[in-house]
Amino acid sequence: MDALPRRSWVPAALLVGAAYFLIGRLFAAPTHVQAWRLAAWAVSGAAFATHIAYEHFRLRHAPLSTAAHAALAVALGALTLAVAGALHSLSTAPGLRLSWLLAFVAWPVFTAVPAFVVAWVSAAVLRRLSGAAAPSVER
Repeated sequence: MDALPRRSWVPAALLVGAAYFLIGRLFAAPTHVQAWRLAAWAVSGAAFATHIAYEHFRLRHAPLSTAAHAALAVALGALTLAVAGALHSLSTAPGLRLSWLLAFVAWPVFTAVPAFVVAWVSAAVLRRLSGAAAPSVER
């Protein structure tokens, strides 16, 4: 029997994905766009790092699982922002354009792939720094 209690990674991925959506929407202020964009990047980066740390230290997942879960949360946030953008576009101009349909695929892919790579490297470094003593669970 497993000595560690099994915790699901799904709630964390959903929560962080929702956080990315909220960050993207709340920091989309019409004034001081550059400052708000930088603040959104900083807050999103903190959420990303926190998610990786949670997966590594709390759930004790292997780097590959950590990267997949973090990338999924990023993709979820990008998809929800694409949907919100499409809905806003519909409110200002009738008809859903092909560009928004492409965004539903492109935004999650273009954000999740680099997020996966960064999370995988970060989790591997964390694993190396924390030593092999800590058990990891591949999920």
